Amino acid sequence: MSNLNLLADLISRARAAGADAADAFLTAGTSLSVERRLGRTEQVERADARDLGLRVFVGRRSAIVSSTAVDPAGFAGLAERAVAMARVVPEDPYGGLADGVGPVTDGGVTDGGVADGGLDLDDGVELDAGALVARAAAAEEAAMAVAGVTNSEGASASFGRSEIVLVTSAGFAGRYAWSSHGVSAAVVAGAGTDMQRDYEYDSARHLADLEDAAVIGRAAGERAVARLNPTRPRTARLPVLFDPRVAAGLLGHLAAAINGASVARGGSFLKDRLGQRVFAPGIMVIDDPRRPRGLRSHPFDGEGVATAERVIVEDGVLASWLLDSRSARQLGMVTTGHARRGAGGPPSPGATNLYMRAGGMTPAALMADIKEGLYVTELIGMGVNGVTGDYSRGAAGFMIRDGVRAEPVAEITIAGTLPEMFASLVPADDLRLRRGTDAPTIRVEGMTLAGG
Repeated sequence: MSNLNLLADLISRARAAGADAADAFLTAGTSLSVERRLGRTEQVERADARDLGLRVFVGRRSAIVSSTAVDPAGFAGLAERAVAMARVVPEDPYGGLADGVGPVTDGGVTDGGVADGGLDLDDGVELDAGALVARAAAAEEAAMAVAGVTNSEGASASFGRSEIVLVTSAGFAGRYAWSSHGVSAAVVAGAGTDMQRDYEYDSARHLADLEDAAVIGRAAGERAVARLNPTRPRTARLPVLFDPRVAAGLLGHLAAAINGASVARGGSFLKDRLGQRVFAPGIMVIDDPRRPRGLRSHPFDGEGVATAERVIVEDGVLASWLLDSRSARQLGMVTTGHARRGAGGPPSPGATNLYMRAGGMTPAALMADIKEGLYVTELIGMGVNGVTGDYSRGAAGFMIRDGVRAEPVAEITIAGTLPEMFASLVPADDLRLRRGTDAPTIRVEGMTLAGG
């Protein structure tokens, strides 16, 4: 029996047990990973997992049960437990299946096959441990070959394939699968009290899109060596450039602030800013769950709502929240198709392939007029208040002097407020769509650097 038919049977059992509505969610996957350090393979790990979740509604009451056993013989008992739980919990006036979601016309199947709406998420490549060991070895060897690198924290390579299946009592039935490939390396440069660590990694849906392992290793080594002999600059207020690796974190803070659940609770510094200017004119932020081969792409969300590209910030104006059905009802709006879920919990809003559109200046041009500034390559700690927007984090990177990157710095703190940072933000032209959240190099004016 196909997984779609299995979940359809579970829904039938839930209705028979007394549920007014229900949905069933299955995630299944296989992964293989290796870790290698100093020329020796230290770990080979394979995991196979299936997780099943059933959510039932009895009136406005709901409950979720989950299981790692996908056994039709136990479906009746699973459904009965879920319905019994739902009958004793408080009512939720905003709960329920997504409105208007019925039988699938795109991105779903009814014959047990797999559909991803043309997103090309599964390359069909199967890798064994030997291939992964070779990839990890290539990354580590390239990193260790960089002059100044003295030790390795290890390199890893991975492969996986996963499947998502969702069936609802409203008639939705969808299924899609994706593959994943990864490589990483972390090394140490220097010796004694002057040692610095850094890393590099890449991941992709298709093996053909994965960065060459030697390139990843060499980048890790060069990053570590560049951080040697850091200083602690004086405390100052100055412009800060965020390397793309950490600039994406600013978008992460934006995503948290426009999450519908946070907005509905009043727990976001942007809760009253929809339709208002938040960034400078020209800034565009887009969420695109339909990007072919995207790391967070999917044809439908965790409630069966068809996904679509959405402009989050348009010409600097906040244009949209990220909503699932529940948060949309709380706010008197319509879901944006951003429900995310696992087998053991209810849907909640979340971003997909979120990115800031590139600007028109190179990173070099973006810093050319800076007499003294900071180029951040690493951020430490979680000192961000989502309610007030206050921002304070440990950092490391390089000073900018007379328009160019200069000496490395470490053990410093940068501080500001996200509203002010967003308003002054300027993106460079070096955007690369590599992660689930991507940004180019970003310049922010007037942050406080606390140093020596």
